Amino acid sequence: MVEAPEQSETGRIEAFSDGVFAIAITLLVLEIKVPQHKIVETVGLVSSLLSLWPSYLAFLTSFASILVMWVNHHRIFSLVARTDHAFFYWNGLLLMLVTFVPFPTALLAEYLIHPQARVAASVYAGIFLAIAIVFNRLWKHAATADRLLAQKADRHEVDAITKQYRFGPGLYLVAFALSFISVWLSVGVCFVLAIYFALRSNA
Repeated sequence: MVEAPEQSETGRIEAFSDGVFAIAITLLVLEIKVPQHKIVETVGLVSSLLSLWPSYLAFLTSFASILVMWVNHHRIFSLVARTDHAFFYWNGLLLMLVTFVPFPTALLAEYLIHPQARVAASVYAGIFLAIAIVFNRLWKHAATADRLLAQKADRHEVDAITKQYRFGPGLYLVAFALSFISVWLSVGVCFVLAIYFALRSNA
C-alpha cells in the first residue's frame, strides 16, 4: 500500500527530528571530562570523580529535559497529519535550540560553584525558556482551527496539550527569573519542570 503524501511528509520531519534529539542528548555526556592524571595523582581518582558532581547534575537535568522534549515532540506528531511552510520552520527553530542545549549545560557545570554561577544559570534557564516558547508556537500553529491536525485526532489529547503548553513558558520564566536570585532554585525548578512535563505527558 502506497503511503499518503501527507503521512510521508510528517514521517520525514519526525525522523529527522528524532535524529537531532538523539545527537543533542548524546553530546551531553561529552561534557563530563575524564580527570587529568596530575589531578588524580594529587587527590586520587575517587575524589577527582566526586569533584565532577556539577557536571553530573547538569547532565542529569539536561538529559531529563531533552528526553521529555522528545516525548512531547512525538506526542505532537501523533496528532499532526499535515504540514505547511511555517510548520517546517517552527520545527527547525525548535531543533536549533535543542542542539544548543549542550553548551549551557557545559557552562553550568563549569561555573556552578563559581562567583559567575548566576550568569551560567541564567543562560541555562534561558535556553529552556526559549524552547518552551517555540514548543508553544509550534503546537499553536498546528492546532489553531485544527489547521494541521488529523481529522480523527483525540480531542481530549488536543485540549490537554493546549492547556499544558499554555503554562510552559510562564513556568520556565520563573526558573529564569530565579537564576538572578538563587542558582540552586533555578536549576531545581528546571529539573522539577522536566519531571512535571513527563508526568503530564502520561496523564
